[in-house]
Amino acid sequence: MSGLSKGIGKVEVAVKWDPSPAGQPPTDLDLVAATYRAGDPHGDPAYVVHFDSRAPDGTIYLNRDSRDGQGFGWDEVMTLELDRLGDGYARVVVGVVIQQRPAHRTFAGVLAPGMRVREGYTVLAEDDFGGVPGATAATVAEFTRNEAGAWEFRPGVQGFEDDPEAFVHSMGRARPS
Repeated sequence: MSGLSKGIGKVEVAVKWDPSPAGQPPTDLDLVAATYRAGDPHGDPAYVVHFDSRAPDGTIYLNRDSRDGQGFGWDEVMTLELDRLGDGYARVVVGVVIQQRPAHRTFAGVLAPGMRVREGYTVLAEDDFGGVPGATAATVAEFTRNEAGAWEFRPGVQGFEDDPEAFVHSMGRARPS
């Protein structure tokens, strides 16, 4: 990366899925973002953003929330304004968690799931969760601040078999290279 590059600025992470068949419990996928401090980039998150919260400084927020996949196009959309995030933060991890009430579900049981990460009109990553069929949650994007202070994107879907609460604590552990 050259000294003139500003890195990643503002990104959108989106998730979509089809509604459950008639007579079955609704499927609810939720986007979750966790921020990590420069002094402890793989420790406990400084804060977590999800369907019922936003970043204290307003830099990470949920634009769209669906409880059943009956949205038009992308059912859940989260915006991350990394270029405005304070210098004390070195890492942001974004994940998708499947709510486990009223029925236990893995990505194999979600109809037509998909995710997209983009900056402006440029698609940085897309996935259908096919590589993590037995998972109940997955990290889908990792953003890290380099030595020059610019944000870089690390793609990859990593599955977890955690409930939503446990996922928030495990999603930030170091990813395999």
